[in-house]
Amino acid sequence: MLKDRVGAYYLEKNYNCAETLIHAINDEYHLALGEEEMKLAGGFGGGMGCGLTCGALSAAIAALGKLFIGTKAHETAGFKELCADYVDAFRKREGAVDCSALKPKYFVPGVRCLQTVELAADLFDEFVKEHQLV
Repeated sequence: MLKDRVGAYYLEKNYNCAETLIHAINDEYHLALGEEEMKLAGGFGGGMGCGLTCGALSAAIAALGKLFIGTKAHETAGFKELCADYVDAFRKREGAVDCSALKPKYFVPGVRCLQTVELAADLFDEFVKEHQLV
């Protein structure tokens, strides 16, 4: 389960929410991303550092791209709708999509936004299975 991988990256290795989720998804779904490629998600943590879109959500969308896109996103039938469905599911699960709204709800000193990342991991697993992406 993806959720079981989150704690090691988030708490033990001190990655941010986006880095954690992309690492965990890479492990669980065998995306074959190298360390250098996973750094691409780093800037999305903390809502891109300014409280906008949750980094865990951004990393999940990036991973969906790796799993689903053929050659180009805009040429992959259904990808735009898949992303919109994921964002909608995330909003329903977490209560919001912006870090500035999620942090007051989920942030706990000592474990930061672990609960947000765990919920995002559960959602990713469910979404991938429901949409038969792997």
